Amino acid sequence: MITVSRRTLITGAVAVAGCQDRPAKPAPPNTIAAAVAGPWRPPADRARDRFRHPAESLAFWGLKPGATVVEFWPGAGWYTEILAPFLAATNGRLYAAHMQLGDAADASARDVVQAFRTHFADEKLYGKIELTAFGPTSGPVAPAGGADLVLFLRNLHNWMAAGIAEKAFRDAFLALKPGGVLGVEEHRAAPGGVPDLLAEDGYVDQAYAIRLAQEAGFRLAATSEINANPKDTRDHPFGVWTLPPVRRSSPRGAAFDPGFDHTKYDAIGESDRMTLKFVKPD
Repeated sequence: MITVSRRTLITGAVAVAGCQDRPAKPAPPNTIAAAVAGPWRPPADRARDRFRHPAESLAFWGLKPGATVVEFWPGAGWYTEILAPFLAATNGRLYAAHMQLGDAADASARDVVQAFRTHFADEKLYGKIELTAFGPTSGPVAPAGGADLVLFLRNLHNWMAAGIAEKAFRDAFLALKPGGVLGVEEHRAAPGGVPDLLAEDGYVDQAYAIRLAQEAGFRLAATSEINANPKDTRDHPFGVWTLPPVRRSSPRGAAFDPGFDHTKYDAIGESDRMTLKFVKPD
């Protein structure tokens, strides 16, 4: 197993400098750095780069031009805004495996999926994103054995709470080609405690996450501290969602509390996160 620090990562991207007497022409999104710097990304998304380190994380997971990538539960598309233009510009392919919508799906889930469809409809910029589904009874998230990279981005705790974490790893394993990579970014629980198998506060034990992946057939290739945050004490009144970007001020389902003091939680920033790289053996 290899441990990689943030400082030792090399993105392999070259910045494009503009002339001093006129604005620089935006670089085509055919490098990770150019996709991260893309002017189409919302300002609120770009402001979070200092916590999520997308260029470093994608380099760590080994994203290459022309890759076939599966993003599980992309939500509003924070990472899709980077992945889709990069893959479209390099003749790659992106599968977005949204939450499974069935008869029991709530309206908010349907709204998320529809908003995603609408926002990423511009095929000139984003390419043709293949929408699939992941959930309790979903089928394959992508053609079996065809993906180079599968990404679990801050969703493992949701699947643990829903009892479908094991299925997520199995479905990822099925989608990947031999030698393909599963990249995981997840809120990290304090080490040494008893793992909360439901992840009720949003934090996941790193050793438990590794065990789930290994039980599905994956080999742990590397870990990284790219997305670590030593300021995160993990003892927040409303779990990880007390911190930015959610900034919850009351229990889930309760009304917003205008008197809640966010100061110390905002000073922490976003959560401490594990960043893991698994490989499907040849």
